[in-house]
Amino acid sequence: MRSINAQALTHNGNDWLANSRHPRILHVFDRACNLINERREVLSIVTPQIGNGPFNVVIEDDVLFPDHLILESPISVSANRLILGNLTLCTAGAKFWSARPNWEKLHAHRDPILHQLIQLSVINHQPSLPPSLLSTFSTSIAKADSESCCAIARRLAGLGIGLTPAGDDFILGAVLAAWIIHSTEVASVLAKEVTNIAAPLTTSLSGAWLRSAGQGEAGILWHHFFNALIAVDPLQLQNSLYKILVVGETSGADALAGFLGTVMNWVTSTSKAP
Repeated sequence: MRSINAQALTHNGNDWLANSRHPRILHVFDRACNLINERREVLSIVTPQIGNGPFNVVIEDDVLFPDHLILESPISVSANRLILGNLTLCTAGAKFWSARPNWEKLHAHRDPILHQLIQLSVINHQPSLPPSLLSTFSTSIAKADSESCCAIARRLAGLGIGLTPAGDDFILGAVLAAWIIHSTEVASVLAKEVTNIAAPLTTSLSGAWLRSAGQGEAGILWHHFFNALIAVDPLQLQNSLYKILVVGETSGADALAGFLGTVMNWVTSTSKAP
């Protein structure tokens, strides 16, 4: 039995550990192990290379999970302790990490942020999905057209291949953009409506990411990206963009396409306003 300590987790992760009775292993990767409980809620045990996320527990050690776990490995949850196969994870000393960026500050700095984003020339990626569908969705998010957003989200959700299909990634990026371009009051309603529609129509893991975005939460790489926008630091901005772009096969690039597409649609629509 190998003991490992958690260095960080979110309140979502803590609640998952406290309230799960019959969890099972959903996926085993080199640097991550995804668990799912009886309410279809996901918890990810990840190494420091992956880092903080809305439903991540970050461990201190560099562990190769396939060396210790298979999908059928038994799980036991108790106070401050999670046993996965021959791994014992202690969470008692973990620090809490907030997955919610400071949307109020980002919205207050919307104009200089959008100016920086307009100057970007490094993002040429387009998801392998119908362009008209993507454009209409971005425009609907930019206009806060809830009815149109939800209708198109039904068509995009689960569209594509992989654990987080391209359609979901695009939705996620667009929803994160909504938190910046719209007031918190408008964004919170729009984001929840869209993600509540989309999340049940896709994979468990992708649905977890969508629900987190609907609650105004994001992974650590997006936090770094937003911090760079606030700091108006071109080098930091380029570095943070690159790290998002290389996530998965195209997941990061698809999400950025949704984010930037929504931003550009908002800029275009407001520049045409009388």
